[in-house]
Amino acid sequence: MNDRAIAAEFTGTALLVFFGVAAAAVGGPLIGPVGIALVFGLVLLALAYALGPVSGAHLNPAVTFGLLLAGRIGPRTAVRYAVAQCAGGVVGAGVLYALVRAIPGFTVHGAFGSNGWGARSAVGINGVGAFLAEAVLTMLLVLVVLGVTRRNPGPGAGGAAIGLTLSALVLVGLPLTGCGVNPARSLGPAVFAGGPALSQLWLFLAAPLVGGALAAGVDRLIHPAPRAAVVTAPDSVPVGAA
Repeated sequence: MNDRAIAAEFTGTALLVFFGVAAAAVGGPLIGPVGIALVFGLVLLALAYALGPVSGAHLNPAVTFGLLLAGRIGPRTAVRYAVAQCAGGVVGAGVLYALVRAIPGFTVHGAFGSNGWGARSAVGINGVGAFLAEAVLTMLLVLVVLGVTRRNPGPGAGGAAIGLTLSALVLVGLPLTGCGVNPARSLGPAVFAGGPALSQLWLFLAAPLVGGALAAGVDRLIHPAPRAAVVTAPDSVPVGAA
């Protein structure tokens, strides 16, 4: 693992947050939930192929955490990746914030594509339900990442599987919580939305990590003897997701 991989995780997460949150916060009324889901999935798919050979394109601390618990990466790499991803999420949201300030009448406070429950959920889901939803949705995402990268650490066909999975999760998660499934994606817009977005942020940091841990546990149960080939070299980190 080298500085190029860290730069790739930072840049990729910033781009994912910029385009995904822009679709949700700005384009939502025009493109609808299907359009939002496609933007998230297609951007992730593109980044998997563009950045996968450099860093693995985790672009999500929950994915990195799952890979760590599954024995695919080391603790030092995981920490550096997570820091780069969170910083990238804030920068990506910051660039979008600068852009939307040029839109007359656009409201950022308490919204801005951030995640939430209760009054901030389209269906009014409570905190327990929101935590469960985020954990289960993230578990599926990380389980797919672990599965498709088991034999081949590069993107290959796995990039398409991961991108489509994220699109499906966004379709399910949007009415529940806004679909975080990625602490960096949730952190970025919440910093600029402030108010209730920040007060509820803890759930969207914690629940995806629980989902990543559950996915790693299931992966170890299904594959009790991980192949040596999937233990990553410095420039061969398994491709990840959102």
